[in-house]
Amino acid sequence: MADKLKLDKSMAMYEEAKTLVPGAVAGIRRPYNFVQGEYPIYFDHGKGGRVTDVDGNEYIDFLCAYGPIILGYIEQEIDQAVQKQVNEKGFCFSLTQPQQSELVRKLQEIIPSCEMAALVKTGSDATTIAIRVARAYTGKTKIARCGYHGWHDWCVEVKGGIPEKLFEDVLEFHYNDLESLEAILKANKDDMAGIIVTPVGHPLAAPVEMPKPGYLEGVRELADKYGALLIFDEIRSGFRVSLGGAQEYFGVTPDLSTFGKAMANGYAIAALVGKKEPMMVMADKVFLSSTFFPNSDSIVAALKTIEILQRDKVLDVIKAKGEKFAAQVQQVIDESGLPIEFSGGPWMPFITFNKDETGLYKKLRTEFYTQLIRRKVFLQPYHHGYICFRHTDEDLAYTVNAIRESLDVIKAMV
Repeated sequence: MADKLKLDKSMAMYEEAKTLVPGAVAGIRRPYNFVQGEYPIYFDHGKGGRVTDVDGNEYIDFLCAYGPIILGYIEQEIDQAVQKQVNEKGFCFSLTQPQQSELVRKLQEIIPSCEMAALVKTGSDATTIAIRVARAYTGKTKIARCGYHGWHDWCVEVKGGIPEKLFEDVLEFHYNDLESLEAILKANKDDMAGIIVTPVGHPLAAPVEMPKPGYLEGVRELADKYGALLIFDEIRSGFRVSLGGAQEYFGVTPDLSTFGKAMANGYAIAALVGKKEPMMVMADKVFLSSTFFPNSDSIVAALKTIEILQRDKVLDVIKAKGEKFAAQVQQVIDESGLPIEFSGGPWMPFITFNKDETGLYKKLRTEFYTQLIRRKVFLQPYHHGYICFRHTDEDLAYTVNAIRESLDVIKAMV
């Protein structure tokens, strides 16, 4: 059994924040999404593949800011490029700076579906404008969806404050299940505007899924058959599974795609990319505007990040590290004999507990992640992790051993 961490400052800051911010911290970062009382609530700084909380506890960080950190924290090349832009030219203007076109040309070079692009700030921005484009281009209304696509009205899972009429035309199908998709398409055959799917399945609090052979190809065929635009939500898989996204890795090209997260190693940027014909509805039929979308600080960060990813073959390194790590974790789990599943290797590792009628899996999960965080390994019980470039071989080896020790503790509970 590892000792409980000292988290006095985190807890005090949290109590103060409750009087300042609704819920103290937003959404998925709230304590109930971790193990309350065991995880820190505030970080102070990060470097490489590690983060340090306000109480001085340092962790190997596998959440990577929920995905944006593809290289590591405090990447000097990227920060210096941004500082140069900010100090010498500025970054927020009434008109657009030329770096926008430079980045879009780079996206055209590396992403199979990118003939044109629109730059935005967040993944939710990108997926929402993708839906708007699909509806404007096709003249149809219904959307078939599979996966988490953000917090906007049409797709958010928590429906508080949202009238049903704002999401009643969005119909959910199951990943790796072509029959569930075709049933939706058949029932709405004359009004299907688009199909949006995460090409790598990452359902909430459930194992990460890779596409079964022929699945993505089948989705592509069904989109064509029913006259719907195919949209790949690559907010998580883009610039991680492959430089050109999962579409490049699996060889299936959608009509539209959304990218973000790892695109700029933590700077706020996302993009809707796609084939020229549907994208052109944004020239006259679809309105897209924001004060901050054209800001060049994040555009410069994205350009430098992509340069480093290409130059240093970063994704090859991450994949090799991730494959080794996944194999070692799987071996530890197999040896434990516990009702656990490992998924998401080599890019998005996740340890989940198989459900049982008694609810024991919840207790096992809580105790396992309690033991893991006490060993200074930062993962989330309900969300997959990530491997970043700066995770060292020593970090990964330590984590495998921490997982082994944590599983040993919970064996007595079974």
